[in-house]
Amino acid sequence: MSQQHRIVIVGGGAGGLELATQLGNRLANNPQIEISLVDKKLTHIWKPLLHEIAAGTLNINAEETNYYAHAAKHHYQFIWAKLEQIDAARKCIILKTQSSSKSEQGDQQFELHYDTLILAVGSISNDFGTPGVKQYCHYLDSLQQAQTFQQDLLHLYLDAQHHNIDRELHIGIIGAGATGVELAAELVQAKKNFYQYGLNKIKPNQVKISLIEGAPRILPALSEKMSKHCHKHLERMGVQVLTNKRVAKIDAERIYFSDDTSIIAELKVWAAGIKAPPVIANLEGFAKDRMGRLEVFATLQTKSDPNIFAFGDCAHCIPDASQPPLAPRAQVASQQASFLVDAMLARIKGAPQPMFQFNDRGSLVSLTRSTAFGEVLGQVNVQGFIAKSMYVSLYRLHQATIYGYTHAGLLATKDFMTRKIAPKIKLH
Repeated sequence: MSQQHRIVIVGGGAGGLELATQLGNRLANNPQIEISLVDKKLTHIWKPLLHEIAAGTLNINAEETNYYAHAAKHHYQFIWAKLEQIDAARKCIILKTQSSSKSEQGDQQFELHYDTLILAVGSISNDFGTPGVKQYCHYLDSLQQAQTFQQDLLHLYLDAQHHNIDRELHIGIIGAGATGVELAAELVQAKKNFYQYGLNKIKPNQVKISLIEGAPRILPALSEKMSKHCHKHLERMGVQVLTNKRVAKIDAERIYFSDDTSIIAELKVWAAGIKAPPVIANLEGFAKDRMGRLEVFATLQTKSDPNIFAFGDCAHCIPDASQPPLAPRAQVASQQASFLVDAMLARIKGAPQPMFQFNDRGSLVSLTRSTAFGEVLGQVNVQGFIAKSMYVSLYRLHQATIYGYTHAGLLATKDFMTRKIAPKIKLH
């Protein structure tokens, strides 16, 4: 290895930012280690919050983390750029700068060399080539996409109010995994908030929310008991839950199914399935799974290059041969980030690489501001306020990892106080 070891992390999502933070804090006094975090955005948002942003029930300005400011406090450098290609032979990545003003001469490419490259670029929605999805559906892969949906939803309410027209609004959510389920529940709260704040031409009972799943039950990746609990609760909230419904095509007004039925849906969200982002899917010379994710060993090193690691949603990892690949979940990425801190220290010292083992701490699904359902510690079922408190604590743990416990505690106190006086819905 070279005298100065350069660790480059690409992707500032939950896992990437947690890794950069912990490595920076651990290696702050080692001038021989250089840590860089690359992301195409200037700010970080915890991805499980995107459904709340889409519904307009979360103040995004209070939740964003600026990478430059964070890097200065936690001893790593941030590079605002987009990954274009990897040159494994020369141990460098090709990046594209992000234009920030009209005076710039367009995006430019440059190289960044590494000794260890760690890919944490996440995943994007997989529409499986379904006709009409790209043209007529919203996605919730990024902050920008969530904000676009929120603006479209708001403008439908504003148009009805401006033209003084009572009308119905039909919203279709395709995919009843955690994202789809939580978005459906959040939209139930949003329609009540709109009415409460004076946008009353679309009454709450005129908003028809349909949650669509191709599998026999919602939350197919979780237990059947948890699926049944959530299904019943959503129906009590007024959500139409449709299972065994495979989408055949979509147009501006309707969602069509393979059984020749259809439903009306002016606003549509696609939340069914994931795949690797194009920058990973288009890489040559790397072993990948059918979703385009990079195959990695239990060390999280890619099977094609020991100097390149991958983790989180963009990695296909099977730490235990008797188990299926790890699912794309926030707790997987978080545990892998903590694991990679020790793995990088071992790598720098020339010690053998450790093997990652996943500790499943359970699953939680939020349905209202005060209610959640979940399973923890194997088969222990939790629900209601206790489950909701546990759900919120996952975000607080993420904040504690990237800010420290004191800062995270202050943020929790601020959120508790402002929730009493802040509007419950974003109206701009």
